[in-house]
Amino acid sequence: MHDPWVIDNLHVMIRLLLAMLLGGLVGFEREHNNHAAGLRTHILVCLGSTLIMLLSIYGFAEFVTLNRDPARLAASVITGIGFLGAGTILFTGKSITGLTTAASLWVVASIGLAIGAGFYFAAVAATILVLLNLWVLNKIEQRFLRGKKVRLITIRAIGQHDLLDVVSAKLTSLGITTKKMSLTETRHATEHEIDLQMELQLHVVAPKQLEPIHLIVELKSIAGVFNVSVE
Repeated sequence: MHDPWVIDNLHVMIRLLLAMLLGGLVGFEREHNNHAAGLRTHILVCLGSTLIMLLSIYGFAEFVTLNRDPARLAASVITGIGFLGAGTILFTGKSITGLTTAASLWVVASIGLAIGAGFYFAAVAATILVLLNLWVLNKIEQRFLRGKKVRLITIRAIGQHDLLDVVSAKLTSLGITTKKMSLTETRHATEHEIDLQMELQLHVVAPKQLEPIHLIVELKSIAGVFNVSVE
């Protein structure tokens, strides 16, 4: 009768290679979309969690005979992967990014544990569902759910009393809503007069289809504006 606590080297290698393949598929999607954790990171997470699961089940077969609990190391992986995932989450001042990548790292670790335990069908099925979520649902989300996009606009202009009114009217005409605004004034003394320059920073919600180049052209057309940046 086959001993469930013993595995040969061939099957160990098969599980490690499968972990590289499935983790790499998810990592490739993240790498292709220029996210913080990409191909190599996801492969390493999946490979490492598979190895830990193998170690948990088979690594102590010669030392433990009773009350064996292979889930102990697996639970530690799920807890510990949270620290790696947290490193991919960034607050940029206008939005939070990296949540999907953090979640993909977490689920890749789970896939690795499933492979290490020999739960192949669940691992492959989960990988397919993850890829469907990242590819297909992302397209649907971009097309139907993300009608607006948060942007940071910085405008530098020669000081004029009606600058705020003109900029506000221009943004409104473009369908842009201003959420936060800050104004900095700098005075430079010249030979004949005091030169006043203004820097206006705005956190806005703009239509997704509005191209940054079009927005820059529109704002540059305002009298006195000599520099515009859009992020």
